[in-house]
Amino acid sequence: MGMDFSTLRTLISRYCAGEENWVDSRTIYIGHKEPPPGTEAFIQQRFPDNRIVSSKYTFWNFIPKNLFEQFRRVANFYFLIIFLVQLIIDTPTSPITSGLPLFFVITVTAIKQGYEDWLRHKADNAVNRCPVHVVQHGKIVRKQSRKLRVGDVVLVKEDESFPCDLVLLSTSRDDGTCYVTTASLDGESSHKTYYAVQDTKAYNTEKEVDAIHATIECEQPQPDLYKFVGRINVYMGNESVARPLGSENLLLRGATLKNTSYIYAVAIYSGMETKMALNYQSKSQKRSAVEKSMNAYLLVYLCILISKAIINTALKYVWQADPNRDEPWYNHRTETERQRHVLIRAFTDFLAFMVLFNYIIPVSMYVTVEMQKFLGSYFIMWDDEMMDEELGERAVVNTSDLNEELGQVEYVFTDKTGTLTENNMEFIECCVDGHVYVPQVICNGQVLPDAVGMDMIDTSPGPDAREREELFFRALCLCHTVQVKEEETVDGIKHGIHQGKSTSFYISSSPDEVALVEGMKRLGFTYLRLKDGQMEILNREDEIEKFELLEVLTFDSVRRRMSVIVKANTGELYLFCKGADSSIFPRVVSGKVDQIRARVEQNAVEGLRTLCVAYRHLSPEQYEEVCHLLSDAKLALQDRDRRLAEAYDLIEKDLILLGATAVEDRLQEKAADTIESLHKAGMKVWVLTGDKMETAAATCYASKLFRRSTQILELTTKRTEEQSLHDVLFDLSRTVLRQHGDMTRDTFSSFSGDCTDYGLIIDGATLSAVMRPNQDDLNSGNYKEIFLEICRNCSAVLCCRMAPLQKAQIVKLIKASKEHPITLAVGDGANDVSMILEAHVGIGIMGKEGRQAVRNSDYAVPKFKHLKKMLLVHGHYYYIRISELVQYFFYKNVCFIFPQFLYQFFCGFSQQPLYDTAYLTLYNISFTSLPILLYSLIEQHINMDILKKDPTLYRDISKNSLLRWPIFIYWTILGVYDAIVMFFGAYFLFDNTTFTSNGQLMTTNTQMMFGNWTFGTLVFTVLVFTVTFKLALDTHYWTWINHFVIWGSLIFFVVFSLLWGGIIWPFLNYQRMYYVFMQMLSSGPAWLSIILLITASLLPDVLKKVIWRSLWPTTTERIQSADKLYEGQLSEFTPLASLHGPPKARTSDPQRNGSNPRRSEPFNKKVMITRWKQKPDYCTFTPLVRFTDGARHSKQGYTYSGAGSETSV
Repeated sequence: MGMDFSTLRTLISRYCAGEENWVDSRTIYIGHKEPPPGTEAFIQQRFPDNRIVSSKYTFWNFIPKNLFEQFRRVANFYFLIIFLVQLIIDTPTSPITSGLPLFFVITVTAIKQGYEDWLRHKADNAVNRCPVHVVQHGKIVRKQSRKLRVGDVVLVKEDESFPCDLVLLSTSRDDGTCYVTTASLDGESSHKTYYAVQDTKAYNTEKEVDAIHATIECEQPQPDLYKFVGRINVYMGNESVARPLGSENLLLRGATLKNTSYIYAVAIYSGMETKMALNYQSKSQKRSAVEKSMNAYLLVYLCILISKAIINTALKYVWQADPNRDEPWYNHRTETERQRHVLIRAFTDFLAFMVLFNYIIPVSMYVTVEMQKFLGSYFIMWDDEMMDEELGERAVVNTSDLNEELGQVEYVFTDKTGTLTENNMEFIECCVDGHVYVPQVICNGQVLPDAVGMDMIDTSPGPDAREREELFFRALCLCHTVQVKEEETVDGIKHGIHQGKSTSFYISSSPDEVALVEGMKRLGFTYLRLKDGQMEILNREDEIEKFELLEVLTFDSVRRRMSVIVKANTGELYLFCKGADSSIFPRVVSGKVDQIRARVEQNAVEGLRTLCVAYRHLSPEQYEEVCHLLSDAKLALQDRDRRLAEAYDLIEKDLILLGATAVEDRLQEKAADTIESLHKAGMKVWVLTGDKMETAAATCYASKLFRRSTQILELTTKRTEEQSLHDVLFDLSRTVLRQHGDMTRDTFSSFSGDCTDYGLIIDGATLSAVMRPNQDDLNSGNYKEIFLEICRNCSAVLCCRMAPLQKAQIVKLIKASKEHPITLAVGDGANDVSMILEAHVGIGIMGKEGRQAVRNSDYAVPKFKHLKKMLLVHGHYYYIRISELVQYFFYKNVCFIFPQFLYQFFCGFSQQPLYDTAYLTLYNISFTSLPILLYSLIEQHINMDILKKDPTLYRDISKNSLLRWPIFIYWTILGVYDAIVMFFGAYFLFDNTTFTSNGQLMTTNTQMMFGNWTFGTLVFTVLVFTVTFKLALDTHYWTWINHFVIWGSLIFFVVFSLLWGGIIWPFLNYQRMYYVFMQMLSSGPAWLSIILLITASLLPDVLKKVIWRSLWPTTTERIQSADKLYEGQLSEFTPLASLHGPPKARTSDPQRNGSNPRRSEPFNKKVMITRWKQKPDYCTFTPLVRFTDGARHSKQGYTYSGAGSETSV
């Protein structure tokens, strides 16, 4: 019976799309042809089409889905309830006062989110409608990408991207290989080799391909880019041949065909089942820390509101316990009201009080926040400093909801290739027998300026030295897997080899190899081609030398070296080997090891990538032995990799050292300066890359993520093979905690020299083991916690060989840790999309790897260096502005509504409003909204240049410091105090009353008309002026716009009040405010009392600020005071470090203060080392008080050159 159910389930899963996870494998019929009779049952499975969907809404679900998301916000849901209550029961205020602002907020947000999603739909359509070429009935048919089906045979031409995941059937090359770049997948722009199926590689025309009769069995879609298991059954007559399929046969969607005219391949995974799509994270709504704080504050105010309503309802029924008060002569109840149950009456009164006091929760705050975010985002887009003239691109804001989150970042996760680096390898120098060669520095016997201080070899060395020099150059021209492409351009860039051969350029799976071969060309030895097994070289005398390529011992990350065996025209056999110094030196038996080792170490200190070159003569007998070893290992079906490694180990020995090379993977401009600034700002920077460990580590040193003093901890496959993962983790944990005890690295300054600096390197395979440990391991439960503890104590972390989904897992792991830090991810390729979507803030770099990262990011910048200004300046300003906006809104609404609460004690809890309806409606919309909106757009509490020069100021606002509970409580208490002063100050003015001759009731003290509307208007006038002046006192950056808006809004209030009460409006049924405001202003004592009440309200806050700034100033306040002292020119001649608090004890460490030069800087390294040693340290300048004579000190040239021109002080 169980078998029947199993068969039934398999059939259902095959026929029902979307149920693929029920079976472990899928069967694909190439060209949708049935297999020959008797071979296997033909069950055509259903697969999804090839559409890619990155959008969030559809036309049909936009309104319900968007409304659901918006009403998940506490405030929106609350105002909806209040609006419904106003519609249902008789309340003191009109439903319009709640409904109109709510409708405005919902509409504006829906339009903004709908527009953003429409752009995503547009981008999806552009991809889905791309033309693809499909083989049908022996002809090429053109169709849209979205109509491609699993089983279709596709023709892809050179420089085209693969439309879905394909198994390679045949190529234009005779050997059945093709070359592919996977830059948009794993960040590697090098060329990778893929292989066609052995039995189909000879089919090169449409008709031949259409005649292929085969089925493919493979695993169901899974996100691992580097793993694929399957087999192909090729039918020839009634016989079938089965061949294994692996990742070397699988071409992934998004990769690009290179150096191959065309290929034929069959679609096996389509649409959202492709490996790239499975690596996408779903696009969820991101919420900022400020928004979470706002929701928490709203809940507090909601509790206050409910408490007020309950207290007033209870007191109303206590008051009405006396029958005379319950039903006075002027307010008899109707019969219906008398018969209503007391609980229903109490509940109705409770709701009425809720409506009366509901203004304490400001709906207009959400309108203002939405406008502030939307308009504020334009400052990033308009910033000329964040424009790249080479690309002609400006920064882009895709989501303005997260502006303030840019000021709260604690962890930065960055891709390497194309993000930190330009992915441009440059040959710097080579060292042969201790002599250094720099390309193109000797020209016509003249030493060029960039050769200053270099140890140059004599241009006419002795015969032996000359022979070894040429052997070294030949070794580098031969020991590689570089291909030569005969074509004018690639990716729009012209490449040349030498005169007369300007239409050729080099391509390789390793950019280093291209750089080395091009370096040799500049030193006189040009690699021409590999033809018929012969490698051709053009030497200095323009003679072509030929070497027969016999064997290639390929590079792998365990050996960290590669070798070739070649035969010269003279019949001599050579083994040339190049690799990392750690893998070459132990195998060397002769050569100038000490001199070369010294040069290698010096280059490594400068962040250059070094390789050593060695060789060995082989006799014919030794070569025969080598061939035998290699052929045995290659034919092994089991443990092939291990047997090959053993063979390589036996062959690559007894080497003679020739020399070493230095190559630079050129960093993006100011990448190192940016990382240094982020570190100083208190952020931890992690590099997540799909690249090899050695390459990534070299970049980390060059970009100052790792320093020479950094102790590197490795958590890699190589180490876990020697020890169990459990032991490795506990060893690392003991290492990092030995010195710190239980203190994490967060308790230290990022640049303190009194503790060891640790850097962690982890690879993708080990990360998988940490994330999903073996179930049999009893100690595996806390691997994640130990891993996180190690990471927290490391100043920098490098994760290499990461699959895209693993990048997202790392980000998710850090997000979910107990500190819940704010994370930022930055990348430039499709392989970074998952990470960008997972992080709190995602930033796309407009690189060379397509626009998928930019499309899916929250923000996009042209270069990595722009991250510095985006975070340290824009992020800082956005957070300062919105935190003031939020606190100020709650403050002014407490001031607004608390007098209404107090007033109920004087009106018999009758729900009588203190303010006129016009004042209630316009207080938040008109009278007090524009000043705070403008403040939140243009306030600059500190000069922009100072923020860039002193990244440590970023720490002052970290961890949501300006929206913490103590500050929130202070603003609330201040609001309550101001409300009490306003209400009771006005109340005492109305203490004594007399009748005038014409029967009016007037106050004795101020001669104002006595009445509740006059009283309310007096309170409201003091209120509007107080909250506006409070904002004016908080403003540091004054422009004519501030003056216009702040004083203009006060003038508008006065003019409106005069018009509202001075004219009989025909559309009003009754006019309660007629002549009230003018009569109030006609009283001289009223003017004096208004001034006194405003002063009394503002005085405590002013005194508190003066005392706090004098006794306990923050770093920000010190710099503000100093900037005023220097009239806004502080950044030009003041050392900012002197304005910080008392210095912490630290040791002087020149390595940590940027004294390591980089070749990518425009100046000469030797000169810079000397100059930096003579200059004072940035953080140990004389204190500010001693800089009285700015001109005198500036002549001494106090400059800090370590981080580029932006950090000059």
